[in-house]
Formats: sequence, C-alpha cells, structure tokens
Amino acid sequence: MTRPAPRAGSVEQLVAAKEIVVTCGSGGVGKTTTAAAIAAMAAVRQGGTVLVLTIDPARRLADALGVGSLGNEAQRVPAGAFKVAGVPNPRGELWAAMLDTKQSWDDLVLRHAPDKRTAQRILANKLYENITGRFVQSHEYIAMERLYDLHNEGRYDLIVVDTPPTRNAIDFLRAPERMAEFFSSRFLRVLTAPYRSQVMSIASKPFFTVADRILGSQFLQDIAQFFSLMQTMAPGFVERARAVSRLLRDKRTTYVVVSTLEAAPLHEAEFFVDELTSKDFHLGAVVLNKVLPEYLRDEKAAATASDMVGQADALAARMPDELGEPAQLRRVLTEVAESFLRFQVVAQREAEQRSELAVASEVIATAPFFETDIYDLAGLLRLGDEVWA
Repeated sequence: MTRPAPRAGSVEQLVAAKEIVVTCGSGGVGKTTTAAAIAAMAAVRQGGTVLVLTIDPARRLADALGVGSLGNEAQRVPAGAFKVAGVPNPRGELWAAMLDTKQSWDDLVLRHAPDKRTAQRILANKLYENITGRFVQSHEYIAMERLYDLHNEGRYDLIVVDTPPTRNAIDFLRAPERMAEFFSSRFLRVLTAPYRSQVMSIASKPFFTVADRILGSQFLQDIAQFFSLMQTMAPGFVERARAVSRLLRDKRTTYVVVSTLEAAPLHEAEFFVDELTSKDFHLGAVVLNKVLPEYLRDEKAAATASDMVGQADALAARMPDELGEPAQLRRVLTEVAESFLRFQVVAQREAEQRSELAVASEVIATAPFFETDIYDLAGLLRLGDEVWA
C-alpha cells in the first residue's frame, strides 16, 4: 500500500519539496508580487538557482527586481540589489524572465519542423504571426511549452510561475491538452485537404470563389497552406503537449492560489481551488493578502471597546481639559471603539473564510495590508517573510 505524501506545514516546507510552483489568482490580489516574493525567499533561505517566470503581461516584476526590461532570456538579479535589501550574502541565485510569445513560437517552429526549409516557409507565411497569436489558446500553450523547456534544461532548482488572471489561468492548465486535440483533429485534416490535393471539388469551388471575392485573392489557399505546413509538425506537437500535461500534474509541481478576502477575488479563488482539486492538480497552498491583524479578534480587546462605547460619557469627563471639550471627547471615544468593533466583525469573518479554504489546501498563509506599495527587492522579501513560515 502506497503511503500518502506528508502534508507541508508551511510555504517554506512546500517549496523545499518542489521544482515548480505555479501561482494563480485573479487580477489585483498581489499574485505577481507573491510569486516574486516566494522565489526571492527561496533563493535567500534555501539556496540553489531560482527562476521567477512571469506570464502576466504586467511589467511590475522587472521594476521590483531591478533588472530592467524582461524577455525570454532570464536575467540574474544582481548581488547589489540583495545588498541594498539588507541581504549581502543570499544562499542562492535569483533569476527572472518574462514570456515573449512570438520568440517562443519561432523557437517552437524551428524545433519541431521536419526540416529547415519547412520551418522558414512557416515563419514567412503571411498568416503565421496573426494566427499563432490567436488560435487554440496560443499564449497559454506557448507559456507551458516555455516552462517545460526551462524545467528540462535542468539549470534551475526551482521555477516559480506567475500566471495570467484566474479564468485565463484555467486555460493555461488546459492548453496543452487542447493543442494536442487540435493537431489530431478531423477539423484540421478537412481544413488542409484542398491544399494537400491541390484540386478543388465542383462543390467547393464556388465557395472558394466567393470567399476570395470577399476576403481577398488566395485567402483560403493561404490558410490551407499555413495549416498544412503546421501539420507537418503535428507528431512533435502532440507528443510535446502530452509531456507538458504530465509535467503539470507531476509530483514535483504544486499550485499556490493567491487572493484577498474581498468577495469577488475570494469567489475566484474558491473557483480555482475547486478546479485544481477536481482535475488532480496538486494544490499546495492558498496565500491570502491584505488580511486584518490578529489582535482585532482578541475577545478582551473587543470587550474593552464595548465598555468604551457604554462609558464614553464617564471616560470623557475624566479626561484632562487640554484634550478637548467632553462632548468632543465622547464622540471621538465612541467612534474609535465602534470602528474597532466593526473591524472585529470583519476579522472574525476572515478567520472563518480562512478555515473553509484550509480544508482543500495543505497550507494557508497570510500577509497583512502594507501601508506602501511593494516596489523593490526589500519589499518582496518583506512580503515573503510574512507568507514563508
């Protein structure tokens, strides 16, 4: 009988046991910064060579890490940035990259085309750039392809992936399977049949003539030619897509859902947790950002606030005259106490929501609301320190 894998007790333990960490979540919840923070903490505390790969088109990551513009080629975060952040001697190296969709597609064609001539014909096709940017979840698939390449290189001990916002990230997980289905589909064979045979049937010729008149000369022939050339790569595409799908479900890969406890992002997080668990992806952690502090749930503090509301007049009367008139002091004391009690209700609700999410994931980690935006490596490490243990 196979024993179940031990559950991680913290993000630190979870990351130490994995090679790929995929962060998911809706927009505006701190997903990009959380991914970078986890990667930075891994490099500082656990050592090795760590890469954070962003697929979200936002450029905040490069600014925070101080590496300039990011692209397909990974850049190392300079030692000077760690020194400025108060970590002169990190145990490992931190690298960063951002997906370049076009470059990744070009590399894919050059890798899978049967010969150089076919590859050049595909790259020179008028429809290539337009279609590969739009068909069959192209962006999501090529992201997974790039992740697979980076993992297979064996250069990095840990890769932390920052995905697109939630609903897109679901496509990101399904993209390899859908790509394999597309290249194996009857639809693709039908689409390329006129070009392969070089003969139009009597039934199809009027359709092509009308389409050419509306869409431009040779339009459908160009489409058929493009997909015929692409189909020469089908065996490699299908095999690779299936390998990518296996990697996404591999025991070395885990998923971290990032959210806040506001209603809309929380709903998205719950949706993603359900999707991951129902499709057998490893849900390792839920990270909740902008969580209210624990002291707001202190029962004695709540009792004190309640007493302040009830005894505001008496308390105001005992205050020194230089603090203000009794009526003003009473209003201030009442407002402060009632505000605390309102926050206490919200904090209690947040605790209940965390408990519900904890049922599905191995780890629940929280980070408080920071008064300033995270804009540099020091800020990333500060956030990472909150969620790490």
